Amino acid sequence: MATVIALDDIRLSETAALFEGGADVPVSIFVTQYEPGRRVAQHLHPYPEVFVVHAGTARFTIGGEDTIVAAGNIVIVPEQTAHGFACEGDATLRVMSVHPSPKVEQVNLET
Repeated sequence: MATVIALDDIRLSETAALFEGGADVPVSIFVTQYEPGRRVAQHLHPYPEVFVVHAGTARFTIGGEDTIVAAGNIVIVPEQTAHGFACEGDATLRVMSVHPSPKVEQVNLET
């Protein structure tokens, strides 16, 4: 039988919802929405992370290099690589990130 989880039930803040698979499935997913000027600070994970940009444009900073990514693209960040992103432009940024881990493991590099 399928499990259905409402994003509002796993919402962490106005900008992010987090699903952690735990014992059920070895994957975790962030669903995020950022207004212009908002950003995610530099951090890293012990596994690769996959981002899907659904709407808007993001400025990803990965390993010290900036990359502009528009909606309709996927970004793969290698494990143990510092990264963060910001909403670029005037449109709301909507991004989903997939963590191949039953729980998000993150080291914050900025406050």
